[in-house]
This record gives sequence, structure tokens and C-alpha cells, in this order.
Amino acid sequence: MSTFLGMPALPVYGSGNLHASESFPKSAHRELGNAQLRSNLGHATRTIRDKRTQVVSELPDWEQLRDAGSAIKESVMARLPELLEAFEQNFTARGGVIHWARDAGEANRIVAGLIRDTGETEVVKVKSMATQEIGLNEYLDEQGIAAFETDLAELIVQLDHDKPSHILVPAIHKNRTQVRDIFLREMENVDPDLTNEPSKLAAAARTHLRRKFLTAKVAVSGANFALADSGTLAVVESEGNGRMCLTLPETLITVMGIEKLLPTWQDLEVFMQLLPRSSTGERMNPYTSLWTGVTEGDGPQNVHLVLLDNGRSAALADEMGRSALHCIRCSACMNVCPVYERTGGHAYGSTYPGPIGAILSPLMTGIQAEENDSLPYASSLCGACYDACPVKINIPDILVHLRSVDVDSKRGTKKVPNQMDVGMKAASWALSSGKRLGLIEKGLPLSRLAAGPDKKITKLPGIAAGWTQSRDIPAPPTQSFRAWWNKEHHTPDAGVGTPLKKEEQP
Repeated sequence: MSTFLGMPALPVYGSGNLHASESFPKSAHRELGNAQLRSNLGHATRTIRDKRTQVVSELPDWEQLRDAGSAIKESVMARLPELLEAFEQNFTARGGVIHWARDAGEANRIVAGLIRDTGETEVVKVKSMATQEIGLNEYLDEQGIAAFETDLAELIVQLDHDKPSHILVPAIHKNRTQVRDIFLREMENVDPDLTNEPSKLAAAARTHLRRKFLTAKVAVSGANFALADSGTLAVVESEGNGRMCLTLPETLITVMGIEKLLPTWQDLEVFMQLLPRSSTGERMNPYTSLWTGVTEGDGPQNVHLVLLDNGRSAALADEMGRSALHCIRCSACMNVCPVYERTGGHAYGSTYPGPIGAILSPLMTGIQAEENDSLPYASSLCGACYDACPVKINIPDILVHLRSVDVDSKRGTKKVPNQMDVGMKAASWALSSGKRLGLIEKGLPLSRLAAGPDKKITKLPGIAAGWTQSRDIPAPPTQSFRAWWNKEHHTPDAGVGTPLKKEEQP
């Protein structure tokens, strides 16, 4: 008999918007039919790639910076418990309040409770992947609290009742004309003669958000970095909306994944060079906001931080995959990925799309979670993502690792083997003997009947259906290569694998 001590089962996987509801091949096939999406994505990713290439080439020590970033992140993962404790001590010593959240549900309840304590029913938000991951906006709406996105791209997506398609540029799948139409349809008091000029669209958004900035008493943000030695949080952005949210409201609630830590202020120097060049193709961020606790008479006086696990511990426990937690959300891997460029972010299902999402989501949820087992296959393994990653995450190697985990998770038992087990056993039996293989090859002419008049096999049964889902198989030849060779050269059909006579052995 055992006694339950209240300890959760390990690993504890993540929840929220981390799960694909349909397999990647199915969703990708649908998105490939959207010609406008491919045009928008192609133009945007090419532009960002070109800018990144130019500013990266200016630094003679770029590779050394990448090495430094990778080393710092590796150190953080190795020392995560002690760094979290140090950060908590320094953050609370300066007037902030720390909340620990195991998963999305717990984080959402904490944030909603903090907002209710203020008596407010509206909040302004800084762009945050963590709050998208936990589905905070939807949860707050159910609780009667309205959350307003203030990042221009996030605002576009929110007004269109859509989901982000890119880590850095959430509305990358929409062009200027589509944005104008959204504003005309969803914004109040917008000029009916609004054009699709970027300056006009930005002015309309600014007018729409100004009242929110000036009246909001509560703001919710994410964080790009957290410095353990001082308890400081950092947000980098391009528009200034983040700074408005971080300074004007009375209450500031930040939701941050536990992996965002850096040990010291000095470490921030490396990432402030890596991040802007890799993400927006800029030499530096237009706005970098840092805050350390509470300062009397200056900025929010009620400062909270929700430290989120939500599957990060599970990813950390995977020795091969844990480096996915090094990600600084720059989106460089997405901008060079030929798969992402053609399918867009929605095909991945999770908050985290592209190559990094193909490894991060399954690591945080477990490979067997819903349709996440298809994500590691959403890659050509060309390696462009690894070359572009500013902290040298070896995404291709992790993809191959997760594919093996997926295959192992679907193996049968000795008593009840699955299709893969049976197929591999049959292949082992046939390929271990030249005579057996030769006997099977004699049936090739019969298999041609399955190809039909088009000389193509378009559909196979069972597990083999995964192959014909994306490609056709040409009709088998009328005879095997070995049979042809024996016929042409008049050699006896001994079969590959026949033991050599003693005098023939090398």
C-alpha cells in the first residue's frame, strides 16, 4: 500500500495554446491553397532576410556573439533552480511580488485574480508570447475582463478575430489592403476614406489606442529577459506602445517563462546585439524598457510577476531537446524556412510556429499530445534554421530526435505488435536472405496490377498510407535489377547473401 504525498507526476506537460488540433500535413495542405497568404509571406520573409543579412555582415565577431549567447543560455539551463531563487530574492526585495504557475490554467487564474483585486474590468497588453501560449485573452473575456492588444500587428489580429502567424510579426499573413478593411470594419469612429498607406493606418491605430493608454489602470506584459543578479525585467519593442503600458498604469502584471533568465547585467550586452539583428534586421531596438521592482512616485506601484512553467520543466528534462529553451523568440528560423514560407504559422496549430515551434511545442506537451506528433516532420532538414539561429539551437538534430521519440512511442508490445513492428520484422526476414528476397522479387509483375492504367500507385493501406498521402509511387518494374543482371550476364541466380566459398573469401 502506498501513500500519496501530493507530489505531481513527472514530467508535468504544458497546456493552453500549445496543441495542434489537426496534423501538420492536413493543415499545411489547406494553407497551401491560399495564394494571397503565400504572396504576403514570401514578400515579408524575403525583406526581413535581406535586412538581417546586411546588418549581420557588419559585425566581424558575429559568430563569437552566437557562441557567447549559446554558452550563456546553456549555463542558465544548468543553473536554473539557483538563478530562479536569486531572481525571486532580488525582485521581491525591490517591492515586486512573485507568483509561481505550474501550467496555463494556474497562470490564468492568478492574473485574473490580481486584476479583480484592482476592481478594473479593462487591461492594456504588451505583445507577449507567454500570454498567447496560456490563452489569457480568452480566459479574461470569460471572466468579464476586456484585454486590449496595443502592438499594431497584435491589434490587427485581435480586431480580425484571427490568430498570430509569426512570432515577431503576428499579422505577417495580411497585406495593407486587408489591414485597411479590418480597421474600417472593426474600429469605431474610423475615417471612412481611410487608405492603405502605412502612415494612415498607423495614425488610425494610434487614435484608437490613445484613450486606452490614458485611462487604463492595469497593464499585462511579457518579458524578453530577466536579470537574476538585480531582479530586473526587460521588454524590447519597436513602436513605443510597450513603454506606454509599462509606465502609465498603476498595476503591472508580467507573465514570463522561467527560461528567460540571464545571470547578470553584463550578459544582456550579448543579447541586445543578437536579438535586433536576428529579428527585425536592425542594429538596435527602437525601445528597450527595463524596470526593477517599484519606485515610489514613478511608474506602476503594484508590480507582479507570474513565473510560468507550463511544460518547460518537461523540455528541460529532455537531454537532447532542452536547448530549445535557449530560444530568444527572434523568429530568424522562420524567416529562412522553406516550409514555413509556404504554409504560414497557422498550419502549426501552436502559439509557436515554424522550425522552433516544431520542436518546442512537442517538448512542452509531450510527443503524444493531440496532433503534435506530426510537427517534427514539418521540415526538410535543410539546416537553414540552425545557421540563422543567434544562439545556435541545432533544430535539425532535435527534429530527428523527436521523430525517433515519436516512432518509439507508437511501438507495440511483444504480445500485441503494431503495423510498424510487423513490417520491420517482415523486412528483416526478407532482407537477411538473398533467396528469400529473390522469391519475393518474382512477384513484382503481380504488384503492377495495383498501379492500374496510369502506372501509379496513389493509395496504400495502413501505415503505408502516410507515404502516398503526399506523393504517388510509380508502378514497379517488370523484373528486379538482380533478375535483369542474371539474365543479361547469364549468371546463376544464387541470390545476394549466398555465402562465399572458402577460396572466394577475401
